[in-house]
Amino acid sequence: MKKQLKKLYKSDLFTEFFDNEKSSGLVLIGCTLVSLILANSIFGAQYHHTWLTNIGGQPLEYWINDGLMTIFFLLIGLELEREIYLGELSNIKDALLPIFAALGGMIIPAGLYLMDNFGEATQSGAGIPMATDIAFALGVLSLLGNRVPLSLKVFLTALAVIDDLGAILIIAAFYTKTISFTYLFSALGVLLAMFVMNRMKVIKLFPYLIGGVIMWYLMLHSGIHATITGVLLAFVIPFENGEKKSISYKLQHFLHKPVGFFILPLFALANTAIVLGSNIGETLEQHYSLGIAMGLVIGKPVGIALFSFLAVSAGLCKLPDDLNWKTIIAVGFLGGIGFTMSIFITLLAFDDHEIINNAKFVILLSSLTAGVIGFFLLKQTLKSSPNGKAS
Repeated sequence: MKKQLKKLYKSDLFTEFFDNEKSSGLVLIGCTLVSLILANSIFGAQYHHTWLTNIGGQPLEYWINDGLMTIFFLLIGLELEREIYLGELSNIKDALLPIFAALGGMIIPAGLYLMDNFGEATQSGAGIPMATDIAFALGVLSLLGNRVPLSLKVFLTALAVIDDLGAILIIAAFYTKTISFTYLFSALGVLLAMFVMNRMKVIKLFPYLIGGVIMWYLMLHSGIHATITGVLLAFVIPFENGEKKSISYKLQHFLHKPVGFFILPLFALANTAIVLGSNIGETLEQHYSLGIAMGLVIGKPVGIALFSFLAVSAGLCKLPDDLNWKTIIAVGFLGGIGFTMSIFITLLAFDDHEIINNAKFVILLSSLTAGVIGFFLLKQTLKSSPNGKAS
């Protein structure tokens, strides 16, 4: 049964996931361009004011970043859970390559950032270049069509999912300021109650969603970023056997389109309203700008390729037959497309509006650079064939 479910996962849900993510990536590109154009047009002031509209005592962008993005993290958690049970992470031998690649893609970029910013007020931004945007990365990969081998799609997807898990842990560990233990323990109490429901075979979705909303409210007031609730909720929702009738499968299937075509585009519109000043050269010379650029454009491909090579050389895992090191380096550049998670961490890392605005601009520029390099390297490396075998 488990082998049949794995086969279903790799053929059915994975294909759906990949198709949704690549389409979502293209929509994100469009929304980002629209946001940049509006922010720098005669409607710029009105456009900025829109995201500051007061709703329930908080600006609209707050509800997007702290509320709707929790649903994005819920989807990430559900995808990670399925990867662990049925996907590439279910077999430790297969999982080690993307795990090591993801580790390298987090450690080296953070190290390069800290080389420029250690001891500075901006050293808190070390988490910014550690993230990979799944939707954008798969969106770029999809532009290469049928020349891309399935093993490469799976490798990039697994790498990005593990990368997102790393980003979530970083947010929880390093971007928490003042903790209210009363609220935190109350939130954990709700989580424990949902875990008990899981063990008691409560397979109705509604009680978990109600518990998730309560936990989100408590986590919001605990000092730990409320979006972490999404991931925690994902792991207490019954997975059962991972079949199509399970509530985990149904919820993941349902969330793909709302997240990919509403929540993430809305996040992009709200957070890329960047006013491009005349002093771009000065912006790029800032320590945090250099750290972000070096981390995403250099640190990501170097870290992904280096740690993958070390893991394979040590005999811990092996490279798929239809891939080579040129392909791994090329896809490493796609890992340098930070965007959603990088911008999200920027909002947590910095308080200064000017630094946040400049960091967002550098993230966009660096992600674009890494994406273009990765695209053209893969175009040269992969043969134009239905099998997509690397040359």
